[in-house]
Parts: sequence; C-alpha cells; structure tokens
Amino acid sequence: MTRKVLLSAAACVLAAAVACNKSTPNPTSPTSATQPETGAAPDGSTLKVSAPSAVSPVNNAKPDQIVLVINPASGRNQQLTLSYEFEILSGTTSIHRSGTIAGTGGQISYTPAGVDFNADQQYTWRARAVFQGAVGPWSANATFLGPDTGFLRGNEVRDPLTNGKTVGLIVGPTQFIPGEGLKLLTNTSYLKYPLQATLTAGQFSMMIKGADEGTPGDKSKVFAMQQGDDVDITTNNYRFTAELRGANYSAPGSISCRMIAGDGVSRDCARVQRNFDSSRWYFWKLTWNVGGSFTMEVREDNENGRVIYSYTHGLSGRTYRPTPHMAYLGSPVGRAGPIDATLPNGIYKNVYIGPNARPTFPQ
Repeated sequence: MTRKVLLSAAACVLAAAVACNKSTPNPTSPTSATQPETGAAPDGSTLKVSAPSAVSPVNNAKPDQIVLVINPASGRNQQLTLSYEFEILSGTTSIHRSGTIAGTGGQISYTPAGVDFNADQQYTWRARAVFQGAVGPWSANATFLGPDTGFLRGNEVRDPLTNGKTVGLIVGPTQFIPGEGLKLLTNTSYLKYPLQATLTAGQFSMMIKGADEGTPGDKSKVFAMQQGDDVDITTNNYRFTAELRGANYSAPGSISCRMIAGDGVSRDCARVQRNFDSSRWYFWKLTWNVGGSFTMEVREDNENGRVIYSYTHGLSGRTYRPTPHMAYLGSPVGRAGPIDATLPNGIYKNVYIGPNARPTFPQ
C-alpha cells in the first residue's frame, strides 16, 4: 500500500514538471513584435493594415502645386514603420507611380516630380502602405484638377502668368497683377523666353490689356523674336517685331509688324491706326510657316473676337530659323533707345509659343 502511494506521488511530480516545461517559452525564439500580419486579401493586398486616407487635394481642388497628403494607415502591430506608395491616374490610365515614400508619423506628403499636368483636366490619385514587399489596400480615390502651370521645353512655351509665376526670365520693372497677369511697367521692361530649339513654323500668341495708343513710346514693341540675346534687335538678321505706336508717334495706335528671315530684307506689314480701350483685353497672334508667309492678327476680347487687324506677308521662299531662338513680351532696347522698346503698362497673360494648336487657357 505504501509503495503504491509513493509511485502515485512521483507520477504527479513528473506530470507537473512536464507541464511547466511546456509552458516556459524558449528565450531564443524570435519575437513577433515588429512582424507584419500578412496574407492575400480579395483586393490583392498582402499586408493587414488599414488603407490610408486622402487629405488633399480632394474633390477636384485646383492647387498651384500638386502635393499629395494622406493620413497614415494603421494595423494591430503599432510598432511597424510603414512606408507608402502613391499613384496618379488620368482616366483609368496610370501616369505616375512613386517609389517607396517613408512614413514618419503624422501626415505623409509626396510631391510628384516630372509630371506635366494639363490645366483643368481631372486627375485621380490614391496611396497604400508598404512593408518589406507586402502592400496594404489602396486608399479611396481622390481627385484634383491640373493647375495652371506653364512650361518651356524644346520649341514650345505655355505661360499663363495668372498664377504669379512665369517660365520666362524677367528683365526690368514688372508687376504680377493677381488674377490678371504680368504687367510690363516701363519701356525697358520685358520678359524673355530662350527657346531650347528653333521654331521654324508655328505661332506666338497672347492676351494683352492696358497697352494702348496713350502709353509713352514711339515705335513701341508689343512682342518680338530674334536670333540670340543681348544684341540689338533693330539690326538682327533674324527678327520679328509686333508694334503698337505710342503717344510719341505721329499716328498713335497704329498697328504694324516686320519680319526679316536671314536675308536682310524687311518684310513690313501694313500700318493701320486703331483706338484701343485700356480696360479691354486684346488677342495678338503671329503665325508663320516654312518658306511661305507670316500673318499677324489682333482681335477684341479673346481669340474668337472681332478682328481689328490682319495682315499676311510672303517670305519669298525663306524660312525663319534663328539659332538660338529668343522670344520676348515687349522687347530689349535697340539702337533708338527706350522710346522704341517695350510699350509700357501692358498686362500679359495666356502666352503660347509653339508648333501646335493654341492650348485652352482659363479665362
């Protein structure tokens, strides 16, 4: 009897020891404190975290600069340091995918580089969390409209000027008028566009307000082109000038133009006198083609307004090919001095130079 009791007691001690051994964790086993929960979900995500949420831009906002901002994703394991990926779509087509963007707590911002957005076009964007190759679910789609940004690339320029910025180079006193454009304040003020490639055929067009027959000047320049920079435009062998004669001229308000295509021959437009309203917008446009002709026109109010000036002149088989090609709003000072340079007080906006159809600008 005594022997059975002792055996029974020994069995209990052994069982307790085994149980204790099973409940004691192995101190060398890895911890899961910084490991993500993974496993493919129906939406294709492989990281068990929430979707981030879009902060801005949303609801077709139209910022001056595109900066995508999100609230971060969250998961059960709060010790995970998540990164993020952003995508921008035009319609259903992905046009930009970011690399991995570090998340450091709080809101995460990303500025897409190298993306040319079309003004007023709707774009969609979204973001998701990333950890060691696993990806979380995408955020709900957010939308924005392309900003009124400009560009200067190759032989093409788009410069709204209504956003307080320019892709050109400012010379002399100027002023950005909020919501309107860039004002050239003096005869020596101008804005230059150094084209990266020669434009042998295309257009140079813009909207102008405030430039009229009452402004000081003589053979004043509204816009111009030439070969090279820092040279006398009045003696340049490749040049174009669009003129609006100022108050110092015998017939103020006269519109005229001139092109020289490398042969020293001045091809002058007819001179027509008009009365301008300084509170009204006017559309000015030059077009030219290879070995054919050039045309300058001026319209009231907008590019579809009433024509108040139009003149076409042949180029005698010549091609306008300045190298390098410089274009100006206003004009540098020539040999006659400031009185024949820029027509002051003009406010310029919605400038286009290039070989394509004029793009749509906000009015």
